[in-house]
Amino acid sequence: MSAATTPSPTAVVRERERLARVALNRLGEPGDLRLTSLTRELGAERLHEMLLGEGETNGLQTDVAARLAALDPARELEQAARLGLRFVVPGDAEWPVQLESLATAAPLHERGGVPVGLWVRGPLRLDELARSVAVVGSRAATTYGDGVAAEIAAAVGRSGRPVVSGGAFGIDVAAHRGAVTAGAPTVAVLACGADRVYPAAHRELIEHLARTGAVVSEAAPGCAPLRIRFLARNRIIAALAAGTVVVEAARRSGALNTAGWATRLHRPLMGVPGPVTSAGSAGVHEQIRAGAAALVTCGADVLELVGGAGEALVERPPVPGTARDALSHRLRQVLDAVPAASAAGADSIARVAGLGVLEVGSSLLRLQAAGMVLDTPAGWRLTELARA
Repeated sequence: MSAATTPSPTAVVRERERLARVALNRLGEPGDLRLTSLTRELGAERLHEMLLGEGETNGLQTDVAARLAALDPARELEQAARLGLRFVVPGDAEWPVQLESLATAAPLHERGGVPVGLWVRGPLRLDELARSVAVVGSRAATTYGDGVAAEIAAAVGRSGRPVVSGGAFGIDVAAHRGAVTAGAPTVAVLACGADRVYPAAHRELIEHLARTGAVVSEAAPGCAPLRIRFLARNRIIAALAAGTVVVEAARRSGALNTAGWATRLHRPLMGVPGPVTSAGSAGVHEQIRAGAAALVTCGADVLELVGGAGEALVERPPVPGTARDALSHRLRQVLDAVPAASAAGADSIARVAGLGVLEVGSSLLRLQAAGMVLDTPAGWRLTELARA
């Protein structure tokens, strides 16, 4: 073999590392704390060798050796490639470095740690998601929630930021569609294999994302969507994004699990308020009341919070003024003492205002010049301008 075709030692190590991670990914559940921690501590190759040699390591049973020996990671990569999947691991140019924050984040529901790797289907690279925004919420979304989620996602997308969500019913799908409508890239992080579609009703949307954005999963190809995998994938959604928006979430909503991860990662957490009587927004309201989430009402609010200093600042419209606003405190005091439904003399107005008659007389003349009061035979009364 010539020098030009001989693989470099680095390339060989990278291939062994990738194959070891494929095997470990198939061996354990997504977000398994033992697996993610040991992989980071020992390295994927060493951990794979230790387990393959039936060594008991920190509680992992020795019977895993037989399962590892039965795996063929190279063949699995080939099969995945035929399905349009790639396996992205730490050290790859495409690896989203923001996921490294999971290494120091406290676990939640016994899930945590940096993923061993991520399976990806679609042209959007994961290293392009550092500025993305996650939009999540209830599966049982209201029309109000769907509309707000779509508007926020569209605004985020138009600003050049990708939108990340979970591909589920309700708020998730509204967020994806809002981004698609704006012509922006969007990513669905699934709790099943990236080669599968869940829920089945979203096949058209998921396939569209696989053609234009990305479908991502920590679970190996073919894996079914189990509850524990939803809890694990929520940390991926929060860790990929620069900030997370929760639109409608009840007190036991899975979206609050994603919110918890955003808080653990010290990323901006935002909540959209709903009606105070809505149980579907009670979880969001608790997050806002506790100070964990910032209140947002539109895409502009979100962009202001996830942007850098001085970036995307929202210009608040001024409160419409009235003719009374231009008056001094003393003139408003006199004006408030003028009866609304009838006329009154200057002495009566002075008593109500608690001011001297001379001062009230001069004030009434100034108010008359401003068009706020009229001097009639029956006394002073308010004009239409003053009533408005």
